[in-house]
Amino acid sequence: MRRLWMSALLAPVVALAVPAAAAAAPSAPAARTESAAAGQTLQLSLSDSAVKTLQRRLAALKYYPGPIDGQFGTDTLEAVWAFQEVQGLPGEDYVSSAMERALAHPRAPKVLDRKAGANRVEVNLADEVLVLYHHNSIELISHVSTGGGYYYCTIGGCAFAITPTGNFRTVVFMPGWVTVPLGEMYNPVFFIGTAFAIHGDTYVPLQPVSHGCVRIPMDIAAFFHKLVKVPGEPVIIRR
Repeated sequence: MRRLWMSALLAPVVALAVPAAAAAAPSAPAARTESAAAGQTLQLSLSDSAVKTLQRRLAALKYYPGPIDGQFGTDTLEAVWAFQEVQGLPGEDYVSSAMERALAHPRAPKVLDRKAGANRVEVNLADEVLVLYHHNSIELISHVSTGGGYYYCTIGGCAFAITPTGNFRTVVFMPGWVTVPLGEMYNPVFFIGTAFAIHGDTYVPLQPVSHGCVRIPMDIAAFFHKLVKVPGEPVIIRR
């Protein structure tokens, strides 16, 4: 089982900044169970003021830790992953001393194409993060899982699982679970026909594992489509 370690966190942060559309998002999937460890330990599903401090800090930086409730659940874990990815830290299920220092002095995500528009979605395949900009200001940062690079075959033929790079635009949004030849997508926002989409999935690991789409956590997928223009929002994907 995975353990969560946290020593002295930052002083409480009172600022809270999460996308307004997230208020209506459904609760996250059931939290994973964590084992206790010596010292100050924060377990998933246990309320703790230090977890609230962490959640407030991540939210203020435009990550989505879910409700500020002291519960270190799936949303908070995925926000921790996203932060670690942006900061160039190893993807871990706990807050290391290096992450604590980064929380005090965080660096912004790498801008991929400012000229693409003040409102845009950028997906950094090297870091496995998605950044949503409104008026050139960050609105949301999310962990993602993109094309895994493996070779696969379907009835229609065989291909490598690659997420295409380039400048695209949102095409159409389809609500709920949508069945496609390679499986199911939740609330997909397509950016290449109805083949490639930014969509929710119940499995969004640290590793790139998709057939080529951009997987985002389920709770973020519940409101992501409300934050982007469909059709027409620029989607920039770089490696």
